[in-house]
Amino acid sequence: MTERLPIPPTKSALLALARDLHFLQQGEQMLEKKRDLLLRLVHERLRQYRLLRKEAAQQLRQAYHWLGIVQMRMGGQMLRQAAVGLKPAVALRIVARSSVGVEYPSVYAQALPLQPVGLMWTDASFDAARLQLRALTVTLARLGEAEAALWRLLAASRKTQKRVNALKYNIIPRYRTTLDFIHQALDEEERNTGYQVRVLRIAQGWPPSPRPLHNDGRAPSD
Repeated sequence: MTERLPIPPTKSALLALARDLHFLQQGEQMLEKKRDLLLRLVHERLRQYRLLRKEAAQQLRQAYHWLGIVQMRMGGQMLRQAAVGLKPAVALRIVARSSVGVEYPSVYAQALPLQPVGLMWTDASFDAARLQLRALTVTLARLGEAEAALWRLLAASRKTQKRVNALKYNIIPRYRTTLDFIHQALDEEERNTGYQVRVLRIAQGWPPSPRPLHNDGRAPSD
């Protein structure tokens, strides 16, 4: 049996509970819509995350392939010397973004033109490796955004589901149980009051109060 709220059975409490129950039911409907929207966003982000993860894995293999080639052709020392003083090949900008009240970082990655290097002791594979690493960096930035948004949307979806369950299976049933209890208590009090009035009228010799008639003029049956 659902536990009722510790509220006295009065008419004012009945009206207040009815207003609160209506508000809670509206809140439950809004939370259910928010939960459905969050689930749809989760599915969209999950599909995007899987595609970006697959693309990043392919680009990572290509980047390691060209790194291995340039390492064999130029050697580690010459490779480090050629990379000294190079400017970043990707411009990153992170801003806050929000969807359905869920905030997550939005990453904007823009590939920049490669800075030219001297031809001495360099190889064509060096530029090919730089191009692969630049494309990989852009994809990893997009993948990081998709993963962060996915986890935050999942957390918000779980939290919203818990709130819906709390309203649907705990709070609203308690309000309804309390309303039923107050209705029964007020009806019982009204019957007791009517019975006491009838006993008092009979004890004082007053005629009993007229009983209401049907629409056709017939007296109600006992």
